[in-house]
Amino acid sequence: MYKINEIFLSIQGESISQGYPTVFVRFTGCNLRCSYCDTKYAYYDGTIYNKDDVIKEINKYGYKRVCITGGEPLLQHNIQDIIDMLKGYEMSIETNGSIDLSQFKLHKNHRFVMDMKVPSSNCSDKMYFKNFDYLKEEDEIKFVIGDRNDYNWSKEIIKKYYKKGLIIFTPIFDIINIKDIVKWVLDDRLDVRVQVQLQKFIWGKNERGV
Repeated sequence: MYKINEIFLSIQGESISQGYPTVFVRFTGCNLRCSYCDTKYAYYDGTIYNKDDVIKEINKYGYKRVCITGGEPLLQHNIQDIIDMLKGYEMSIETNGSIDLSQFKLHKNHRFVMDMKVPSSNCSDKMYFKNFDYLKEEDEIKFVIGDRNDYNWSKEIIKKYYKKGLIIFTPIFDIINIKDIVKWVLDDRLDVRVQVQLQKFIWGKNERGV
């Protein structure tokens, strides 16, 4: 059984799949309390599903592209069963960087999107840096940046731990101008992808189910 906050169809607002129609499965519960969290409603609220009902709900939308998110979806008991049932789907799993990824087995066309929590989140000390050893080329590493200190911290983490994967720098919405991040990246000659949260530009920062 799984506690799920919402299942909905939208376009992917972030990551390498940005802009593509995607079915989102937002699981309830998180072990972190980031200062800039935009899904606090997923901390506790949700409905109980069995795994067959989850797949049935996903399939009703007619797309084979799925994003498993939260909260922190990897806290769910038996989440591997859902991962296995989505073999054959294109799937991303958004995880907060604090969970040991080595205990999960992904399939072809599956990838992790690991959101490394920067200092302004107040959760950067909760990161499990060993995860960098487990990421593959197709996985993604996201840094959501709110100020120059966050940017500098992210640079150091990349320098110290990075091995494989696509690196994404995203501004905290309404906190920092993306132009600043672009300037810093270009000045430092970093080979990272700078990206906005597209969904917030389309629907606004407080809209749910999008």
